[in-house]
Amino acid sequence: MATSNIKPKPSTYTIDATDRTLGRVCSEAASALLGKKSVHFAKNQTIPVTVTVNNASKLHITDRRAKGKVYTRYTGYPGGLREVRMDVMIDKKGIAEVVKKTVDGMIPRNKLRKPRMQNLIVNA
Repeated sequence: MATSNIKPKPSTYTIDATDRTLGRVCSEAASALLGKKSVHFAKNQTIPVTVTVNNASKLHITDRRAKGKVYTRYTGYPGGLREVRMDVMIDKKGIAEVVKKTVDGMIPRNKLRKPRMQNLIVNA
């Protein structure tokens, strides 16, 4: 079976996040960014699809999740482990950053990750 060299046309995929949970919205967005919803899917190529998440501020996030979920990162220096709770991140950077971070965690860690994430648009 030969690989097709036909370039797919750019498309858009819109997700309405009203009264939906964070994980379900983000997994749908990640699947669309990977190109799984396209007939031109190939693991080694990015599909020209723009995913827009609308009404992110109306996501259903429980208080337990907002206070319990902790995002960690390491600066590279001794004692440089930084932790931020989800509710603090929403206050400082907004819900869009939480959605982007969640989708980013669902995309494979390879060279195509950055171009795929550039196709994600989150509207609060």
